[in-house]
Amino acid sequence: MPKKLKRDLKARHLTMIAIGGSIGTGLFVASGATIAQAGPAGALLSYMIIGLMVYFLMTSLGELAAYLPVSGTFATYGSRYVDESFGFAIGWNYWYNWAITVAVDLVAAQLVISYWIDLDHSLSWLWSALFLSIIFGLNYISVKGFGEAEFWFSLIKVVTVVIFIIVGALMIFGILRGGEGAGWHNWTIGDAPFVGGFSSMIGVAMIVGFSFQGTELIGIAAGESKDPEKNIPKSMKQVFWRILLFYVLAIFVISLIIPYTDPNLLRNDETDISVSPFTLVFQNVGLLSAAVIMNAVILTSVLSAGNSGLYASTRMLYALAKEGKAPKIFARISKSGVPRMALVATTVVAMLCFLTSFYKDQAVYLWLLNLSGMTGFIAWLGIAISQYRFRRGMMIQGRDLNQLPYKASLFPFGPVFAFVLCLIITLGQNYQAFLEDKIDWNGVVATYIGIPLFLAIMFGYKIIKRTKFVRYKDMDFTRDY
Repeated sequence: MPKKLKRDLKARHLTMIAIGGSIGTGLFVASGATIAQAGPAGALLSYMIIGLMVYFLMTSLGELAAYLPVSGTFATYGSRYVDESFGFAIGWNYWYNWAITVAVDLVAAQLVISYWIDLDHSLSWLWSALFLSIIFGLNYISVKGFGEAEFWFSLIKVVTVVIFIIVGALMIFGILRGGEGAGWHNWTIGDAPFVGGFSSMIGVAMIVGFSFQGTELIGIAAGESKDPEKNIPKSMKQVFWRILLFYVLAIFVISLIIPYTDPNLLRNDETDISVSPFTLVFQNVGLLSAAVIMNAVILTSVLSAGNSGLYASTRMLYALAKEGKAPKIFARISKSGVPRMALVATTVVAMLCFLTSFYKDQAVYLWLLNLSGMTGFIAWLGIAISQYRFRRGMMIQGRDLNQLPYKASLFPFGPVFAFVLCLIITLGQNYQAFLEDKIDWNGVVATYIGIPLFLAIMFGYKIIKRTKFVRYKDMDFTRDY
């Protein structure tokens, strides 16, 4: 009997993977820049709209993953319900995206550590090597090792946000000192509450969209979850309220305590912990070691992202190999249920990409980074398309929708709304480049190179394999997992 992935991830693991995937430096550091750029109301509205989009994406993914809980979800769903070439391209792009992201996180870890330890640049790579060894070990042992590590990584971030919201509320109501300048007047100074108009909100939406990337990791974990029909819907139902709590409430608290004109927010330096609005608020209340604490939390976020990225890319490569879209060696599974050859291959790619950051001319590293930037949004678009066609196919084939373990609400509005908004964000990544007197073609190519790469992979596979677009009446709804 062939070895299979082990379903060792519990409901608490899935919930924390979903939450942890969306909490990172985007909230802890970049959130201040969104308020400075779009004003308190503009930033809050942007987070609410993008949060709603992510909610519909996650419920769409929940419907698919509860019905067919397999590892490498996006590639499998894209192949079954759209076109085999579509699934092939999404799978390879997603694998590449997370392999590169691990390398980016390893570089970021050096910056975080440098806050405490001033190491010579020639030796700073040792920290990245250490962290890579740790997350490789967590993924190598068993999926339970990954799940437990991610649970505690995420719990640290969750506790930090909850404490921040409570402390912020106590400052606003005057119970704690440091909130003397807090209040609704911060929403009326200068051009507040909306600053910069619609164009600023679009710009902020790009930042917010990147902040939420990673919530789809729960879909990858579906193939190794215990009782997926019960636990996946349970986790998905909690996603929206977690997003509302951790992002919308945090932004609201920040906007009431720190005016959008605060020069620290305007600095927008994602490598400087001292300008994090979380650090600023904790310092106002008298916590002098706030920067040290937030630096530790952000180090946790970086390790969490690297841990999740290595897991996601490994499982995607395994799924591609299992379906014959990657070398069969990557489909091998150890006795503990880990596709270790896929893990080793992904780790090697991440390590090579990480090493390119050491060259004085970092052109190779920057291009790799730009290539990966678009693929997360492409995966989101793939989720919306796949779920829409999945549900339509079931309806056209006359299948009973009540048999679905989890049914996404507001169909077809949900996936259509998510698709349209995600497409706008995807195409609007660098819209400023087209507004100049002379189009910045270097910037355009660097930003959008991921789209033609995806299309080239998809159409190349389609031509070679002569795949056909899957018609609704021909869709396969067999639950073979």
